[in-house]
Amino acid sequence: MAVLIDNLQYCNFSEKIFRQLREGGVDAIHVTIAYHESFREMIANLERWNRWFEQFPTLIMRGTQAHHVREAQQTQRTAVFFGFQNPSPIEDDIGLIEIVHQLGVRFMQLTYNNQSLLATGCYEDEDSGLTRMGRAVVAEMNRVGLVIDMSHSAERSTLDAIDHSTRPIAITHANPDWWHPALRNKSDTVLKALTNSGGMLGFSLYPHHLNNGTNCRLTDFCEMVAEAADRYGAENLGIGTDLCQDQPDSVVEWMRVGRWTKDIDYGEGSASNAGFPPQPDWFNDNRDWDNLRDGLREVGFSRHETDGILGENWLNFYKSSFGPA
Repeated sequence: MAVLIDNLQYCNFSEKIFRQLREGGVDAIHVTIAYHESFREMIANLERWNRWFEQFPTLIMRGTQAHHVREAQQTQRTAVFFGFQNPSPIEDDIGLIEIVHQLGVRFMQLTYNNQSLLATGCYEDEDSGLTRMGRAVVAEMNRVGLVIDMSHSAERSTLDAIDHSTRPIAITHANPDWWHPALRNKSDTVLKALTNSGGMLGFSLYPHHLNNGTNCRLTDFCEMVAEAADRYGAENLGIGTDLCQDQPDSVVEWMRVGRWTKDIDYGEGSASNAGFPPQPDWFNDNRDWDNLRDGLREVGFSRHETDGILGENWLNFYKSSFGPA
């Protein structure tokens, strides 16, 4: 039986959402456990997840290896894989890369919108590419099996990461900019380089990344996926919804601002709407995956291709990515 994987969520997790994951048949999720957190603050987030694993052992389980996805499916649970949307938890210490991998983290973005010690974010005016530390970090991430994620990174930095990495990288949650020209969405040049090197693209359902935002139609989204499959190959495509279900609007300020500025950075929103935008009506929560499956089939994907996009492609990527080189 094909697996269902959502390779990026940042929900305000609760028993309700864990039960909805089961109702939707979601076998694995990659969850964000750090935006601007220090190492110690990230550890506190891991502690919270450990309590959830203890409280809800029939609904969720900790995921660190690819086979945990099948184990979760067979036991009717959801495997939870951890990732960072910013390298802040490793601070300026390359030795912490192996430590966070040992703690179960499997994805790390090199930037979150801004310039980091490693690379340039997509909101900066100038993109200088990978830094000296960035190149060293990429090599260390390759060594231990921590996946490089460039979802919020600028063009040159992303191309540098693809070129410098000896293992395929991921863009876990973004869409092509030829479909919708958000700063966060990726160029054809980047997506060709990503997929030609065996990397994975996870399509985002976050409204700011969608053509027509909240009003994006399911058919339009699925037709975009079909065009991407024609350009890059269906085997390199998956889903990373960027679902932020039940998060209070105040969390947007932490995501955008962190501690780096005193001013509110509205980022992908606007001053009049700085909170989370409503989801499209065809994907409100984890019970709506059948809508996406039906939409992909209706635009011409085979069952095999649909199964790949909804999870099997990510599973194959997990198998080759999470262990040491």
